[in-house]
Parts: sequence; C-alpha cells; structure tokens
Amino acid sequence: MTTPTVRDPGNPMVVCEQCPPRRIHALLAPKWSSMVIYVLSFGSMRTGQLQRTMPGISKKMLTQTLRELESDGLLARKVHQVVPPMVEYSLTEVGHRFVEPLMALYEWAEDNAELLDEIEANRAASGGNLEAS
Repeated sequence: MTTPTVRDPGNPMVVCEQCPPRRIHALLAPKWSSMVIYVLSFGSMRTGQLQRTMPGISKKMLTQTLRELESDGLLARKVHQVVPPMVEYSLTEVGHRFVEPLMALYEWAEDNAELLDEIEANRAASGGNLEAS
C-alpha cells in the first residue's frame, strides 16, 4: 500500500517519494520519454525513423531514452538478423497501458492550443522556454 499524497485536511500536503504522483512523474521526467512512447503507440519503428519523427532530438538522447524505456519495461527492442543489423522498437503491453493516460493529456493539449500559446508567450516574456528541444 502506498503512502497517501495528503495525510488529512488539517495538515499540509505531503507528496511522498513512493506515492503514485511522484512515481509517474519519475517515468515522465526525462524530456523525450513521453514523446517516444506516444510515437511508438502508432507502431514499431527503427531508430532512424524515430529520430526523423521527432525533429530536435539528438541521436545520443534518443539512444539514452530508448535504453531507459526498455529497462523500465515500456519498450521492446528487436534485432533483425540482416546485414547491416536492423533494430526495431515497439511498445510492450505495459507500454500500451501507459500510453492511454498519455493520449488523454495530448488530446487535452490539442483542445487547449490557445492556452498553451498563452503559456509559451508568458515564458518567452519572462525569459523562459517551452520548446521541445
């Protein structure tokens, strides 16, 4: 059983290390993780295809992200025995289950593009940056 996020109305909120919100945040914290999962939800892809699908991601960052997601059990890596070797990535069953709430968030983003524009403008005005680079 996990420690609750909020202990009781009289005490301040405590977001414990092992509570569900912190655990899901740890999975999504790496910059490109959610985007790789999203892209692979449409089907298996090779490394080069993934990189072309997500302009701005370096090959090093993509490789690191793929390794992390594979070790988390969200992705499967298949090496085809051809010359030169061909490696293909796909979502595991866990990855497919994980993409469901992610899609809800992306749908919200589509429905609220103006709000995201406003947030980006606020960040730009304050010197911040919301670009996916």
